Amino acid sequence: MQKKTLHGFHAVGARLKRFPDSVLEIYLDPARQDARARELARLAAAHGVKLLHVDDKRLTGLAGDARHQGVAALIDAGRSYAALEDVLDDLTEPAFLLVLDGVTDPHNLGACLRVADAMGVHAVVAPKDKAVGLNATVSKVACGAAETVPYVMVTNLARTLRELKEREIWIAGTAADADVDLHHFNAGAGPIAWVLGSEGEGMRRLTREHCDILVSIPMFGAVESLNVSVATGIVLAETRRQRSLAGG
Repeated sequence: MQKKTLHGFHAVGARLKRFPDSVLEIYLDPARQDARARELARLAAAHGVKLLHVDDKRLTGLAGDARHQGVAALIDAGRSYAALEDVLDDLTEPAFLLVLDGVTDPHNLGACLRVADAMGVHAVVAPKDKAVGLNATVSKVACGAAETVPYVMVTNLARTLRELKEREIWIAGTAADADVDLHHFNAGAGPIAWVLGSEGEGMRRLTREHCDILVSIPMFGAVESLNVSVATGIVLAETRRQRSLAGG
């Protein structure tokens, strides 16, 4: 069992709704008597999850330096991850995926998950090695999206990209030196997986070689690069816009 803690009402509440069997215990400050606390207690009771009233000192010990909002949970993190085949087999529309190649900052991953949820991405795919993985900070920043967007960790990203191609999913990578920019790229309504690289190095060479096309984000100001979570938001929003225009 891979135990870890979550904190904050968004993260704990979303976990209860999506993966209730993974929640081992919930810790709540008895001073919280508001509607959010009552709803969380109702959800815990409905799923048979033990809820313990503990003081602020105990909650701070669980959450560390993060702002816990008066709630934390102990979960089995081994039940957090989805299988890519299950996600793809259950789709009733063209696949819309986000692939993150080596994102190591939990704040960036949390922000990527949040925007992926907002834009209706079916799953986020990432390698097991040299990537941050889901932790309490990621869940906190994601505001519940870490528990709503399927997160797929794979041992071999290049092989996974080949498998996506076999399913006729178009692999589009982001790169500053691409031959086409986002404003002239037809994401269309077909199946697509966007690949974004790490905060500093970008995509690894092998990952880049497995992309069907490289796309750049037009830049009109003085800065030369974007944070990976900002870049993710731009490409996913443009893809969702094009899908909406195409009736997808």
